[in-house]
Amino acid sequence: MNPSVRVAKRAIDVLGSAVGIAVTLPLYPVIAAAIYAESPGPIFYKQRRAGMLIGTEVRDGIAYPRFVEFEMRKFRSMRVDAEKYTGAVLAQENDPRITRVGRFLRKSRLDELPQLLNVLLGEMSLVGPRPERPELLVNLAMAIPFFEERMRDVKPGITGLAQVSLGYTGRAAPDSEVAAFEGTLTNPFELDEAEGAEADDMRMKLLFDLAYAASLESLRAYLPLELKIIFRTPLVMVLGLGR
Repeated sequence: MNPSVRVAKRAIDVLGSAVGIAVTLPLYPVIAAAIYAESPGPIFYKQRRAGMLIGTEVRDGIAYPRFVEFEMRKFRSMRVDAEKYTGAVLAQENDPRITRVGRFLRKSRLDELPQLLNVLLGEMSLVGPRPERPELLVNLAMAIPFFEERMRDVKPGITGLAQVSLGYTGRAAPDSEVAAFEGTLTNPFELDEAEGAEADDMRMKLLFDLAYAASLESLRAYLPLELKIIFRTPLVMVLGLGR
């Protein structure tokens, strides 16, 4: 990351998260009451997530990527026992583990408001690739070439280029320019048993994450893109395009 970009990005993160917390804090009691009324239990949900790529670790002759790990905060949107029988899995569209209130919070991205504290503490950024579960991210890095590079010298973000450019499922809009590449990114080996695999959506998102990472090499490229993503995010929230 360009040094001037690093300074500008942190300044935007601190100012943006501080203002965001001050503005949205009155919503917390309302959201908390709605969550508890439908599904009694903890209001907030803390989960280990993978942050910046810090190197590799060799185990049994295989090099596995290593990431900074941190506790990400969210409003709880699933049942209390959501992962009791499944373990760590990616949330799917129409996931039965998600409550009705949780579905609204996810669509509007209000469930991510507590992550503003992660940004203020320097664990996340306002804009960046989505933070994945460490165990899932390692598996994805093994399945998708260069997938871990999206996090090299880049903190995960609350919003990002992929989040404001792709729909709920992670697929590109039919009339978008990137849709022309979908055939080569989804099920590239044309295996019937791999049709609809989770890695397909991640390959599409990787294009946007790598494009964003490339913008960090120059302040002239970074600043307009950063501001565009930040100002487009409320529109995504209002239209309910979150995942």
